[in-house]
Amino acid sequence: MQTIFRKVRIQSVSLRFGLVYSVLFISSAILFLSFVWWGTIGLLEQRVRHSIALDAHALLTEWRHDGIPGLENLINNRLAQDIDDNALYLLSAPDGKLLAGNLAHWPIRLDASLIWQTLPVLRDGQLNLAQVRVWTLQGNYLLLIGRDISERTQIQRMLTDAMLWTCLMVGLLAVGGGWVVRVLFRRIIHSINRTTLAITRGDMSRRIPVSGMGDELDDVALTINQMLDRITRLMDGVKQVSNSIAHDLRTPIARARAELEDASRSATNELALRAAIDQAAVNLDKVTGICEALLRIAQIEAGTRRSAFAIFDLATTLRDITELYEAVADEHGLRLQRNFPLHLPFRGDQAMFQQALANILDNAIKFSPPQGTINLSARYIPADSPAEHAQTGTIRIMVVDSGIGMNDADLARASERFFRAERARHTPGSGLGLALVQAIVELHGGTLRLSHNNPGLAVTIDVPAIYDYPAQL
Repeated sequence: MQTIFRKVRIQSVSLRFGLVYSVLFISSAILFLSFVWWGTIGLLEQRVRHSIALDAHALLTEWRHDGIPGLENLINNRLAQDIDDNALYLLSAPDGKLLAGNLAHWPIRLDASLIWQTLPVLRDGQLNLAQVRVWTLQGNYLLLIGRDISERTQIQRMLTDAMLWTCLMVGLLAVGGGWVVRVLFRRIIHSINRTTLAITRGDMSRRIPVSGMGDELDDVALTINQMLDRITRLMDGVKQVSNSIAHDLRTPIARARAELEDASRSATNELALRAAIDQAAVNLDKVTGICEALLRIAQIEAGTRRSAFAIFDLATTLRDITELYEAVADEHGLRLQRNFPLHLPFRGDQAMFQQALANILDNAIKFSPPQGTINLSARYIPADSPAEHAQTGTIRIMVVDSGIGMNDADLARASERFFRAERARHTPGSGLGLALVQAIVELHGGTLRLSHNNPGLAVTIDVPAIYDYPAQL
């Protein structure tokens, strides 16, 4: 039994949390009550000593002026005016004779080495607790002044009893509060444990329930659920990419193998054999291109290519890309229009940005019908609060074509690896172009958006600018 209890006590985080809460609550309450207790008792004692000091000052002043007879008269007058009946006076002669006062005899337990003393005194046949102080006057006369503190003792006892009962109630509240805290703590822990246990058993749809109260527990649950959603999407993406890789690599490899086998069996001369080998090499080059594209995307997403970032003129890059693809567009019967400023300073990897724009223009040319138009534009969009140093505006690049476009479902998945829209199934490609563009844009801190052009597709790239450009840009 002790072993089980020790195991529960050590391993139960919720129990330790509840115990810590209870201990802190009880300790705080005891410290507060102790402060109140000592403050109240100290105030009562201070008032008693202050009252004795005032009496002493008046009596000693009278003694200095009128001597012992005047002191006796003043003591008798004070006793006659003592409405509360708690004042104690005693004047003793050198031979021990009591000259004035309301005590039956000189207290036996008086200690001459102490200034303030608390001791029992006999008055009116009753033994009461009193706080006194003794002065030695000239001629070895002794003056005792004190106060009966029996009522203060009763108040102290009542206050002590109240404090004890309060400590007991606080202890019960602390235990109850600790138990409530333990239950709440266990609820969220067990909820997380049940969810993660179900996920480890294969149920990826399980999520932590949210109470809807908007408290910290809901924040934790929502964060964990978002993490699980992200993991699920990543796992689905990994499965999809794995399937796509297997499918896209199998076709060119199978073709290369079939062509080599066919050449091995049926080639009658060196020319036919070389033609089969060249065709197999073309298919294997497709496999190599897919692997290189995947490695390039992985490097970009890991951020390892940031070392090549530098400031360059994006407008010059756009002009070079336009001049390069104008000839390609003419071959397909298309017209490539451009609209961007003379200069557009930008910080990034120029080669990667050229590759991203080339992929977009290549898709626009590939899927646009003859006599169509492709528009390439770029402009600077000022920030909403230009005064803020962190906001320097946005550079927006748009490529708009009049091609076959995509439906809403395809737009949502267009940037996934190996995804190809149904309308583009019969066109050459591996489905990695927009995935590579997405990785490059995100590496530069930007966003990629695809939208309908009716007909055609509009590709929008927003990347942060490095300067607050003049308004004419």
